[in-house]
Amino acid sequence: MTNSEPQGCLLAILQLFGISSGSKSDEHERPYRLRDDFLSAAELSFYRVLQSALGDQATISPKVNLADIFFVARPNENQGYRNKIDRKHVDFLICDPTSMKPLCGIELDDSSHARQDRKTRDEFVDRVFDVAGLPMVRIPANRGYSPQELLRLVGPRLAPVETGGKNTEEIVPAVVPSCPKCDVPMVERKATKGRNAGQTFYGCPNYPRCRQVVNQ
Repeated sequence: MTNSEPQGCLLAILQLFGISSGSKSDEHERPYRLRDDFLSAAELSFYRVLQSALGDQATISPKVNLADIFFVARPNENQGYRNKIDRKHVDFLICDPTSMKPLCGIELDDSSHARQDRKTRDEFVDRVFDVAGLPMVRIPANRGYSPQELLRLVGPRLAPVETGGKNTEEIVPAVVPSCPKCDVPMVERKATKGRNAGQTFYGCPNYPRCRQVVNQ
């Protein structure tokens, strides 16, 4: 009988009674669990409206660590500055959809940002963005958001797009209308029958309960 056989039997008995074998590999794997609050309800609501407003003109990355966006010059001399950004993140990072180059950061400021410790943290983050030349947009947290208002705030931060020649022009994102009845962003649809077959229009996402439409 080899040494592995009694160890295997002992391990089976321990597991039967719910006793850990104490191996390092097991202990390293046990503490990890999947979080169910990656985005809060308020953050998710904001993300959906922002995504609807920007469409395919930009890529939205939630909760990005500042150390993944910025680097510290002369790291051997400035390790302390690296540590200051290592455990901080920006709520949303807006990137060019082709190159994924960061275009601006967005912070969704709720009531907690009125605390002095958060004010100090926010001032530091704003300085980091300013020094690195990346715009920061701060938006107060609300119960609802207007796609048009978000476009007004974020749209000017979008990068210019190539027109095929040497000249460039500023991206003008499509404005998604809100349902006049439900006050939610409408969705683009295409008529499949009738005299308007093939034409696109905006319709309320609450159809058929709400039948509001807007022609493009």
